Amino acid sequence: MRALVVSLHDVSPLTRERCERIVEDLAALGAVRLSLLVIPDHHGRGRVGEDAALCGWLRARAAEGHEIVTHGYFHRRARRGQESLVQKFTTRVYTAGEGEFYDLDSGEAAELISRGNAELRELGLDPRGFIAPAWLLSVGAEKALRDLGCEYTTRLRTVSDLRTGEECETQSLCWSVRAGWRRAVSLAWNAVLNSRLEEADLLRISVHPPDIEHGAIWRQIRSFITDAMRTREGMTYLDWITRSREHPRAS
Repeated sequence: MRALVVSLHDVSPLTRERCERIVEDLAALGAVRLSLLVIPDHHGRGRVGEDAALCGWLRARAAEGHEIVTHGYFHRRARRGQESLVQKFTTRVYTAGEGEFYDLDSGEAAELISRGNAELRELGLDPRGFIAPAWLLSVGAEKALRDLGCEYTTRLRTVSDLRTGEECETQSLCWSVRAGWRRAVSLAWNAVLNSRLEEADLLRISVHPPDIEHGAIWRQIRSFITDAMRTREGMTYLDWITRSREHPRAS
């Protein structure tokens, strides 16, 4: 059951070119099954259904065995009035306004999740899981996912089977490239984290479109994936959930 899941976040008309380059580059390493996290309407100006080239590309990737995952709806969160310091740090500094599902109630979340899933299915895609932008998922939003019959979700440190209630604790590797100091910290932190997770059942590597534009970051990502594939089986999140149900881990 030792596994590697590589996920590509923020797939949308606004990121299509970079996403195509990333999938092609990782395929050359042998990473042929990725979880592709698709934003239905990126920031309100990137509707997947209006980009015929992206729709065709996604359908082709799904036919090859990649997984389509609904990734928020707009992937942005408007600022609220009277936010606490923790809320401001989490939604403005940590996520730069991307924590769309951070504090939604179940009704608000259900409406966006249902709309996003429906729009992707109309395009011939079949999202079974849902992952919130920045992995920030409120209690109400998780309830909405369960009520809607979604198979699983993930947070930064966990993968949760929404049907069985089983939870796998394993932190995802991810990189922040918005500033030089963030890139330097990301490289150092992920080197440590990758070493710590060497014996974990599941290793998660989360890629974002801008990562490919930064040489040191991209080299580290490629190196980690290459090394992991020597001892792990590459699979999607849905593959992991399915196998975990078939072969429950000992408690």
